[in-house]
Amino acid sequence: MELDELRQMNVGDLKVKEREAREEIFRLKLKMRTNQLDNPSNYRRARKELARIMTLLRQKSGPAMGASGVAGAKTS
Repeated sequence: MELDELRQMNVGDLKVKEREAREEIFRLKLKMRTNQLDNPSNYRRARKELARIMTLLRQKSGPAMGASGVAGAKTS
């Protein structure tokens, strides 16, 4: 899925996509372990898509966490 399409989704839709991506990674990992995965790059693509989704969720939800772990903390 394109990044622009992901950016247009709301938080609820992104959470559904996150769950779907995690399930896909699980299935691909299982196939990889049993030597049934035809194209190993699909596993890497799925992991990157999950990372993009998680990044967008983090950006859209509340204030960013600072280096100290406190929301809204300034780092200098």
